[in-house]
Amino acid sequence: MDRPALPPTDPDTLARRIEEDLLDGYDEEFELELEDRLGQPPEDLALDGDEHRLQRRRYFQELFRLQGELVKLQDWVASTGQKVVVLFEGRDSAGKGGAIKRITQRLNPRVCRVVALPAPNDRERTQWYFQRYVPHLPAGGEIVLFDRSWYNRAGVERVMGFCSEDEVEEFFRAVPEFERMLVRSGIRLVKYWFSITDEEQHLRFLGRIHDPLKQWKLSPMDLQSRVRWEAYTKAKEAMLERTHIAEAPWWVVQAVDKKKARLNCIHHLLSLLPYEEVVKPPVELPPRVRHPDYIRRPVPAEMFVPELY
Repeated sequence: MDRPALPPTDPDTLARRIEEDLLDGYDEEFELELEDRLGQPPEDLALDGDEHRLQRRRYFQELFRLQGELVKLQDWVASTGQKVVVLFEGRDSAGKGGAIKRITQRLNPRVCRVVALPAPNDRERTQWYFQRYVPHLPAGGEIVLFDRSWYNRAGVERVMGFCSEDEVEEFFRAVPEFERMLVRSGIRLVKYWFSITDEEQHLRFLGRIHDPLKQWKLSPMDLQSRVRWEAYTKAKEAMLERTHIAEAPWWVVQAVDKKKARLNCIHHLLSLLPYEEVVKPPVELPPRVRHPDYIRRPVPAEMFVPELY
């Protein structure tokens, strides 16, 4: 669960931590791109005597190994017609999106897709509450990751006053039955709560403020979540208590350390599903067929994108 907030950090330490977090994010994107190009983690991440780089190398090695297992999981889901739903919930900036990104990075988007619904429109507000989520549920051979889910009602909607307490109470009565129906229908339902501290959220929000590539992530609703930290805590506690059912239990991911949270979440998800490696026939590239009467037509020069790089 969320741990008590630590005393405020002094300005110099806070500035250093923000800078490290920003650089860490940029470095990871760069290293993932290098791995794509080289086919393996960059060797210079493991310089002797640099414990930080050694830790980063170990992280990437384990991440790539787990992503290989996720590919096996994907093949098993597709070949056996499994239906998998994974919910990612947590406070703003808890790291849900980062974990989802690492899960989907190597997977086929036709098998594994992400659902991140916006706020309901006027028509959707008049529907049965779960109605707008149902069309996004998986068919056979699909994995669906919900970046926030129907649990919005127990969290942001309740805290921000977007629904009445009667509607919240009806949600708590209905959601266990709704999820039991999903499980009975053959859907494997997994629910994760990403848990961070008050201090860590404060740091991540400051990082978003100072990072021009992440400022889009900071919404007015996020700012209100800082003001209403305790209200969100109470709402989360009620949600976990009333919707933790045997058919679809909650799993809490300690997410103060982003990298450990991603590895722990992926490893745990893999442990919950009885996947097996699917043996595939060898692939042979057929020869290029050439016809003597084929002539390639030239492309007009004005159609080409300027080569500035």
